[in-house]
Amino acid sequence: MTTNSSKYIWENKNWTRFSWSSDRLLPFLGKTRQTQGKILIRVGELGVPLTDQAQAEILTEEAMQTSAIEGELLSRDSVRSSVARHLGLSQAGLPKVDRHVDGLVEILLDATRNYDKPLTAKRMHSWHAALFPTGHSGLSKIRVGKWRKQAMQVVSGPVGKEKVHYQAPPVEKIDQEMNEFLDWWSKSNGVMEGFLRAAISHFWFVTIHPFDDGNGRIARVLTDMALAQDEKLQMRFYSLSSQIMEERSDYYDVLEKCSKGTVDITAWLEWFLGCSVRAMQKSETIIGNVLAKADFWKKYGQTTMNERQRKAVNRLLDIGAGEFKGGLTTKKYGSLTKTSRATAFREISDLVDKKVLRQNPEGKGRSVSYDLNWG
Repeated sequence: MTTNSSKYIWENKNWTRFSWSSDRLLPFLGKTRQTQGKILIRVGELGVPLTDQAQAEILTEEAMQTSAIEGELLSRDSVRSSVARHLGLSQAGLPKVDRHVDGLVEILLDATRNYDKPLTAKRMHSWHAALFPTGHSGLSKIRVGKWRKQAMQVVSGPVGKEKVHYQAPPVEKIDQEMNEFLDWWSKSNGVMEGFLRAAISHFWFVTIHPFDDGNGRIARVLTDMALAQDEKLQMRFYSLSSQIMEERSDYYDVLEKCSKGTVDITAWLEWFLGCSVRAMQKSETIIGNVLAKADFWKKYGQTTMNERQRKAVNRLLDIGAGEFKGGLTTKKYGSLTKTSRATAFREISDLVDKKVLRQNPEGKGRSVSYDLNWG
């Protein structure tokens, strides 16, 4: 097993007195605040029902991607079901709520809806317990709702040739480290620049790595909570986890770089601010899709459709105009709705007759495909 000889940041005296270059960060902060302002104006244009739908889209994406970063792939329909239940939206056609998924959605909502409530060790322990309702991470039994009691390393590579990317502080320091973190969290709220505070809280928490598992997901929950406190909004309208997933390699690289050596974390703060801008820019697309869905159902809301047809239509709406690869075919419709080819053909034809679907101009015979009549 190979290790890096560099000193870990937590081995420095007073390591949590982080430093950074204000000159390097100012342009990033200006861009971040400017983009945030545009998003909040856009959100203000949405009516209450559309706001709920936008939040549902963002929350679903956040839950999916914060798990995917850790290599855990969740069922989108299962996440949608949990989100719909918590937000009081229709669950028609969605599967029964999965307890494991529901726990993740609950903590994401608790962090934002209750952003003004104190962050305590007990609250964080309850989040951890909700993440692991069976007491296991995969096949391994872990300490649930408690700080870890064993050494923690971030390792990659095959057995016998492992590379240690990071080693967390020893267990005997966790109580003291977490007490200091929670004290800082309380005192910095409303005093420190909001995006910098969110970035520091994320880095600080993953550096301590206080749990056996789930540290990354809880760090991202803390980030959402810090941003909710900054914006004083109980809803999130951009998914940082979704953007981190797209830039996962850079995310881990900059965390590893800043976890060693001095207490200067300028590189991490620069990356975090840039990632936040890109996440907010992407939310423009999500909000646009929500508005497009609203316009579509305003036009076709009274059109008679069975449950299978609505499921297919909603899938096309979720993906966006022209984004369903290869278009909707009879075969894909049958696979999506779990029905026969003959039924799929009949139900697609019915939707075409009702002008809900239109045939794509390219393709004939067996290669014919369809898309929504977006208008």
